[in-house]
Amino acid sequence: TPVSADDFVAIQRLVHRYSDAVVHRDVDQWGGCWADDACWDFGRGRRVEGKDAIVGLWVGAMRGMNAVVQMVHNGDAWFTDSDPDRAAGRWFIVERYRRADGQTGVLLAHYDDEYVRGPGGWLFAKRFLAVHYQGAPDLSGDFQNTAEKLAAQETTDA
Repeated sequence: TPVSADDFVAIQRLVHRYSDAVVHRDVDQWGGCWADDACWDFGRGRRVEGKDAIVGLWVGAMRGMNAVVQMVHNGDAWFTDSDPDRAAGRWFIVERYRRADGQTGVLLAHYDDEYVRGPGGWLFAKRFLAVHYQGAPDLSGDFQNTAEKLAAQETTDA
């Protein structure tokens, strides 16, 4: 069930506030996007739980970056059950970065999200990062969502 237009805009603002905080390295703004008992999952076994641990990991990761620009593209949000204070969504991102060692790269990915509505509005309860490409800016690296890889995954999942 799609969320209402008002809830969609509020969730969209949350997603954009998150990305804006990445670009500006604003730890208070970025941390303010998370519920206290949230979970952040980078995939490939990299998962952290609890807002304090999530913020600590992000601060450490950002120390390794000279510059990051994260842009949010298409996305949607929907209710997963009858609870009007919980929703899910998916948002596609592009991130261009320069690491502290000078290496440049591009991340093409999407987040599968779960949201919870608190007294101050919507927050992330869970974010799972699904990487489609991470590598050289000329896109010469391996994509994770090729037709062959997706077909192999469907066979494994069946």
